[in-house]
Amino acid sequence: MTTGLMNVGDPVPSRDGKKLFVEGWQSRAELVRYDAKSRQFAPYLSGISAMGLDFSRDGEWVAYNDYGDGAIWRSKVDGTQKLQLTFPPMQTYLPRWSPDGKQIAFFGHPPGEPSQIYVVPATGGVPELIYRSGTNLADPNWSPDGKSLVFGENALSNQGSEVYVLDMKTRNASKLPGSDGLFSPRWSPNGRYLVAITLDSLKLMLFDFTTQKWTELVNAKGFIGYPNWSRDERYLYFHGILDKEEGYFRVQISDRKLEPILSLKGFQAAVGPFGNWSGVAPDESPLFVRDASIQEIYALDWQAP
Repeated sequence: MTTGLMNVGDPVPSRDGKKLFVEGWQSRAELVRYDAKSRQFAPYLSGISAMGLDFSRDGEWVAYNDYGDGAIWRSKVDGTQKLQLTFPPMQTYLPRWSPDGKQIAFFGHPPGEPSQIYVVPATGGVPELIYRSGTNLADPNWSPDGKSLVFGENALSNQGSEVYVLDMKTRNASKLPGSDGLFSPRWSPNGRYLVAITLDSLKLMLFDFTTQKWTELVNAKGFIGYPNWSRDERYLYFHGILDKEEGYFRVQISDRKLEPILSLKGFQAAVGPFGNWSGVAPDESPLFVRDASIQEIYALDWQAP
């Protein structure tokens, strides 16, 4: 049973039948930043209960999903000028700022329907459905010039995936050559490259728009998630499991050199709708979401029938 924001369950009556002991818990997440100098995690943006963060190009604004209901919010990075952009029961995920800072793209869906691609003004308003398909569309990312969006299309059976590029002017989408079996695309800052993950989450693939060819960037033989480009395009950061060790890594684009940033062994991550979210701050510090849920036992007055 549930009351307010607290979940309550596992009721056990007292021996005298006058009280009912219940377990109460509140799901909460805490946004944290990893500090390389101290090698410690510290609350970030006051430790807000959020995930799926994306920052505007000037680093002054942030958009994120509320950990509780998944609604998308935007605010200044100091927490001021906070504005809710999406509302339940619509389920929304992974907001992305347009390069000019005027729009935020995301994917979402009403309950029971496939996810589609939407755009909402950063100043607020009604989200606009910009592309519709009979399959699940996910993870939109902007081209550096803001003229296109790249996204993944997943079969409803989750047995296949492809990457598409949407022209924002014509609203026509074209499949990226050779993208069968790939998802979670990320355009590089200067637009030359795009990375995507194989459907089994084992490999990072790199597409060069100059040569129109894919090459293997990382073969994790474990797990890869949430890739993020460095601002200078030299590195790609990602959360993964390599050699049975969970951690945060980066790979150098020029020579494919793989470097561990930190181990996540023992880190109590808050689980989101797509696993354990990770990201990067404007200074490229790794960001994670720590489980900060509260669990307590309550005694309620109760009259047995």
